[in-house]
Formats: sequence, C-alpha cells, structure tokens
Amino acid sequence: MKVMTIIGARPQFIKAAVVSRAFGEHRPDVQEIIVHTGQHYDANMSDVFFEELDIPRPDYNLGIGGGTHGQNTGRMIEKLESLMITEKPGWVLVYGDTDSTMAGALAASKLHIPVAHVEAGLRSFNRRMPEEINRILTDHIADLLFVPTESGRKNLINEGISEEKVRMVGDVMYDATLFYRKRARKPDLPNGLDLSDNSFILCTIHRAENTDDPERLKNIFEGLEISGQKIVLPLHPRTRSKVADSGIAFPDNVWVIDPVGYLEMVWLEANCRSVATDSGGVQKEAYFFQKPCSTMRDETEWLELVESGWNTLVGANATKIGNALSGNSSPAYAGFLYGEGHAGKKIVELVSHD
Repeated sequence: MKVMTIIGARPQFIKAAVVSRAFGEHRPDVQEIIVHTGQHYDANMSDVFFEELDIPRPDYNLGIGGGTHGQNTGRMIEKLESLMITEKPGWVLVYGDTDSTMAGALAASKLHIPVAHVEAGLRSFNRRMPEEINRILTDHIADLLFVPTESGRKNLINEGISEEKVRMVGDVMYDATLFYRKRARKPDLPNGLDLSDNSFILCTIHRAENTDDPERLKNIFEGLEISGQKIVLPLHPRTRSKVADSGIAFPDNVWVIDPVGYLEMVWLEANCRSVATDSGGVQKEAYFFQKPCSTMRDETEWLELVESGWNTLVGANATKIGNALSGNSSPAYAGFLYGEGHAGKKIVELVSHD
C-alpha cells in the first residue's frame, strides 16, 4: 500500500513526522511518499532541522510559493495531479488548513483517490480567514476525517458530514510535544535577559489580522506594556517590519529576540509562566505544558480551551491584554482534551485498515 503525504509549511512537517514514525513502527509495509509543495519557504528548514527533529525529508519538493492564494493553489493542483497519476497512491494524507491542504484534497478527489484529513473539524466561524475556507472545503472532500477534539466532531456532524467518516484520534501535536520535550533546549538570549526564575510571559505575534492592522498592532503592544510583566517575544522579520512601519516602539518590559526553532520554542513554552499569542498551535501547546494562555484574536478554533478556563480571548484590546497578563492564575486541570499521545498510531491503523 502507498500513502502520499502532502505538506507545505514547517509546522506541518512536525505533525506529519508523528504519523511517519507511526508508519515505521506499526506498519512498515506501507510506503509513504512525502510531498512538500514549497508553499512556505523557511530558511530554518536546513539539514539540521530534519536531523534534530527526526523528520523524514520529502521525496518531492514542488517549489511552489510566493504567489497569491489563487495562483499557488492552482499551480499546486496541477503539479500534484501529475504526481498522483505517476505514483498512484492508495490514500492521500493532508494536514491542517493551508492552501497545500486544500490543493492536495482537490487534486486527489478529482482522481478518485481517497483523502484523509488530519486536524479535521476545526472551526473559527470566521470565513474571512483563508484557513477557515481551506478547512471547510477539505473536510467536505475527505473520506476519513481525523478530529482532535469532541467539538471538532460535533462541527462536522452539524455540517451534514456522515458520522461514519469521522474518527476521534486526539491531536498529533500532543504526540509531538511528548516526543520533543526531552530534546528541548534553551535559546540564545541577549545579555541581561535572565529566564531562570520562570516568571516570564512568552508572546508570539504573526497573524495578518494583527500585523497588517496598525491600530490592532499598536493596541497589542500597549496591552503588553500595561501588564508590567517580563515578556519574551521571538519576532519574525515580517512582524518586526510591520511594527517599524506602524511607528511602534517596543516597551521596556518586552524583550524582543530573534525567531527560534521548534526545540527552542518548546523550551520557552515549558519554562514560561504564561503565554500570549495569536497562533492556533501555540494555544494548544500552552495547555500541553499547563500554562494559561491569553489569545490576541477575536475567536479561536480551540473552544474547549476557552470553556475550560485555560484560554482567554482578549482580541486586540489593550486593557483586556494587560489585565489578563497581570493575572493568569492557573485553573484546575481539564484532563486529556487532546488525547493521550497516541494520535499518530490511531491514524496509521485507520488508514491502513480502511
């Protein structure tokens, strides 16, 4: 049996590595073909990236990226279709909510190749987000939908998707966190920044709804300043440029550091007091490490975190951000919201069986 895995961004490599390891451990008879669309160019994806994270290198790199959503998706479908005709996989496996996800699902469905979607059922209920459109279309194309949470299962059933297609497996990122936490390492830090007391707040800002709106961006940094807490902010060059264009000065309590790799990010998450982010993945990882999270968005896909009290939606409201970061007491543990760390094994067994 042959399975084609389609990915297009660094986080998807980490997720897919969980399932690839599970294929190797539990179904070595399955041949996995890994295709990188090239959607997101990432200078951190060097040989060291693959070696340190024990991630298999892609069999194909399509080199598609840099265009608009429509341009990229169209080019991906064309090249993926050709590759699928050549390789003739029995299943196509896609992850998450990128343009690569949707392109892979569309190309496979036109060729009548069954599609399995990992991280199915997530909904922000904001269709202005390109990711939301990608999720919805992929879920309605897929033949097997691997949901990480009960809320994801309910979303799919409410949309009329047959319950026979839906499988509750847990979250592959929890598997990844358990695997990589022992390899985590402290990032290089500027002189004078001491993180030994675990009292800092880890902050990430990258989502376009924040970075491309000068008013929202200004409010976020005002909120960080109001908190008065020690905040560590690994800042992507694009976000740094947007901050400069908006005329925003970094507050004295915000330590801006260079972007970090995944192992360094795991260390920061494990050692911080709490998290402030607009990232979907970091919200979950905060919970994996039992850290309260303040989400600087107006909605989230991870409703169970809000309901359990571990995640507070603060939007780009300076007062809400400041108040949330000043408090952030930990609520009671809400249990295994994302499975027990066996999602990869369950996915492999179900794909191989079906």
